[in-house]
Amino acid sequence: MSRNELPPHASGTPSFLRAAPSRRGVLRAVVGLAAAGACGALTARSAGAAPTVWNHPGGIHHPGDINRAKVKVAARVDPWYATWQVLTANAHSASTWTARPQATVYRGAGTNNNYTLLYNDIHAAYQNTLRWLITGDTVHADCAAAICNAWSSTLTALDGPTDACLLAGLQGWQFANVGELLRSYPGFDLAAFQQMMLNVFYPWNNGFLTYHNNTCITHYWANWDLCNLASLMAIAILCEDGDKFDAAVTYFKSGAGNGAVGHAVPFLHTDDDGYALGQWQEAGRDQAHSVMGIGQMGVVCEMAWNQGVDLYGYDDNRFFKGAQYVAKYNVGLDVPFTTYSWGSGHNCAYNEQTVINDYARGTIRPVWAMLHFHYNRIKGLDDKYIKAMCDLVGIEGGGGDYGANSGGYDQFGFGTLMYPK
Repeated sequence: MSRNELPPHASGTPSFLRAAPSRRGVLRAVVGLAAAGACGALTARSAGAAPTVWNHPGGIHHPGDINRAKVKVAARVDPWYATWQVLTANAHSASTWTARPQATVYRGAGTNNNYTLLYNDIHAAYQNTLRWLITGDTVHADCAAAICNAWSSTLTALDGPTDACLLAGLQGWQFANVGELLRSYPGFDLAAFQQMMLNVFYPWNNGFLTYHNNTCITHYWANWDLCNLASLMAIAILCEDGDKFDAAVTYFKSGAGNGAVGHAVPFLHTDDDGYALGQWQEAGRDQAHSVMGIGQMGVVCEMAWNQGVDLYGYDDNRFFKGAQYVAKYNVGLDVPFTTYSWGSGHNCAYNEQTVINDYARGTIRPVWAMLHFHYNRIKGLDDKYIKAMCDLVGIEGGGGDYGANSGGYDQFGFGTLMYPK
């Protein structure tokens, strides 16, 4: 059983998709979250957040990113060209990739797991889409569109114990971003794809962020909230849904769960060199999940930025301070740590962590280039530790380059192709 989750229900159906029992006032802290029905909508709005004119493509990449990569790759300028070589060497980027769509995708313990089929197909669709955008070779667009169309005409349900919430979040934001990049391609069935994202992924994202499986609001680690928040925002952009976009922005700023930036970065510090650091919520758990969470929050901020909303800088650059903290520790330097306590389970049992956890310290995930090129090149901030972590990772690969298990596919990667300025 994953340390993240409660024991799965016998039916495998998470409780937020059933009638929602009282959480003894815990959910009252969720400002503006509707509780009408088992999958009540997140209706809280952040005034003026949603764009009046949507930017497309406007998820994790915008036209400037794409055009710059196209020019630099053609000129064989690094790091763009070096990353391009890693991309084209990845088997997922081959135009011969064949989709393996399923009617139901399951993530959880046991023999029913088939979610590996979905995340491999999503990464193949993304990598082929990049190859089309940068070279104009439609054989890759055709491959990506065929993958998306096969899934949108087949997939009807997600299933599993609580790990299915991770499936809905991680693969939700990724798939929606592929659709966003392909939206103008003639061979891509945008309408069917939008319906799949709205009917299959969104109810899980919304249900988790609203009810958290009827557990104590602090029970789930930040990365659970963040991947579902990223999916909510990505679906909003794909479907031009202002209510969903505003709900995502509001949750980032003031949500009750650990994905809200003030809970993901609960304590602020200043190190001996005068750098502001923000203790990450999972720092006392391990470093693999801390780095994962940084990557997920980065995706949320990048999508919002490309629609004209600055979450990167929200609350005096609070996320920046959190990223600096995680980066500093993972390049081998010491960081301060304040005892972190929380309630878990359905009864909010008390837990605390008194020291940072060095498990998986120095873990390599391709999430840092996006942050470095935003905070340093766009905002002009001294991101000493983020840059050091970015340098440690080096040229970023993507899915298939960081191991065969699901952790190697939690992020798209290739940031040194798409984000250098």
